[in-house]
Amino acid sequence: MKKYLITGLLIWIPLAITFMVLAWIIGTLDKILLWLPSHLQPHALLGFNLPGIGVVLSVLIVFITGLTAANVLGQKLIQFWEALLARIPVVKSIYYSVKQVSDTLFSSSGQAFRKALLVQYPRQGSWTIAFLTGTPGGDAARHLQGDYVSIYVPTTPNPTSGFFLMMPTADVIELNMSVDEALKYIISMGVVAPPALPSSPADS
Repeated sequence: MKKYLITGLLIWIPLAITFMVLAWIIGTLDKILLWLPSHLQPHALLGFNLPGIGVVLSVLIVFITGLTAANVLGQKLIQFWEALLARIPVVKSIYYSVKQVSDTLFSSSGQAFRKALLVQYPRQGSWTIAFLTGTPGGDAARHLQGDYVSIYVPTTPNPTSGFFLMMPTADVIELNMSVDEALKYIISMGVVAPPALPSSPADS
């Protein structure tokens, strides 16, 4: 009986967590509709509540924003908006810090979080998975002798927290593993391992 209960839990727990996460996302995005006037609310127009319309509206807003920013007029509006934000002391610091990070992470030409690495951390002989974020910059780079890379070592099972390290390039091993596979491996605490690849002659 214990065996069947565990089997049932293994089936229902992922489904329940997936449902709760999706319900939270949809519920959060549906709150965007609260900004609309009461006569434009879905229940006023349709006569009933329509869950998930906030998701559609959010995607539509993001798409239109991207479409607008792709032309000259849109770029002028963005420049005006950023110049306006630059005049507000606290907002300026937060906005430009977040913008710099997001531009680095989501830029198609950047290398941040595009490669999974194998590094020794927190001591020699202890290995973990990390992600390449770039190369050291600023005054820190001036004090580093040799070829270094910047890496992010995530914690498990929550990869949104972790450690930023600057390590010699010779001390990191680039993995033939996608970022998605590496994240699954980390979040599952090593339970969901990527498929093993055949070793090359150079590795033998």
